[in-house]
Amino acid sequence: MRNRDNTGQSSNPQLKVEVRRSARRRRTVSAYRDGDTLVVLIPASMSRAEEKHWVAEMERKLQRTETKRASPARESDAALLARCAQLSARYLDRQALPASVRWVPPMRTRWASCTPADRTIRVSDRLQNVPAWVLDYVLVHELAHLRVAAHTAEFWELVRRYPKTERAIGYLEGLSAAAGWGISELDED
Repeated sequence: MRNRDNTGQSSNPQLKVEVRRSARRRRTVSAYRDGDTLVVLIPASMSRAEEKHWVAEMERKLQRTETKRASPARESDAALLARCAQLSARYLDRQALPASVRWVPPMRTRWASCTPADRTIRVSDRLQNVPAWVLDYVLVHELAHLRVAAHTAEFWELVRRYPKTERAIGYLEGLSAAAGWGISELDED
C-alpha cells in the first residue's frame, strides 16, 4: 500500500517535495523530478527523521545531476553561438559557422530551424531544460544545414559525426510524445 504526504521540506523554495511511502519498499530510497516537484519514494517503515535525511540527500543528488547535465549554452544567445563554434570545430571541420543563433518562443512543429541563405539558426526554448548532449545534437543538426540544406544522405553523414545522434533523436521523440507536442522532425525541407 502506498501513502502520500507532501512535506515541503526542500531547501530550495521553488522545489516542492512529495514523499511517497510504500509498504512494499523495504530499504531503498529513490527520487525523481516531476515538473517543479521532487518525488521521493521511501519505505513506509522509515521514521520522520530518516525521511527528512533522505529528502535532503535526494535533493542534493538531484541538484548535482542536473548541474552536470546543464549546458552553459542555455544561458544566452551568445552562449549558443559560442557552443555552435565549438561543435562546428569538433564535428564539421569548422565549415559551418552561423551568423547568429538565438532562442525563440516554442515552435509548434520544430525543435529548431536554420536559414542557410542568411546563416541563422533559431532554437525553440522548449529545449532549454534538455540534457546538454541533446541540445548539442540539435545544434549539430542545424549546423549541418549550413553545409547541406536538404536532409540528404550527405547531410545525415555530417550529422552522424556527432556520436549521440541516435540517442538524442530517441530522447526528442520521447519528449514530444510524452508532452503531446507532435514534433517528429527538427525541421522540414
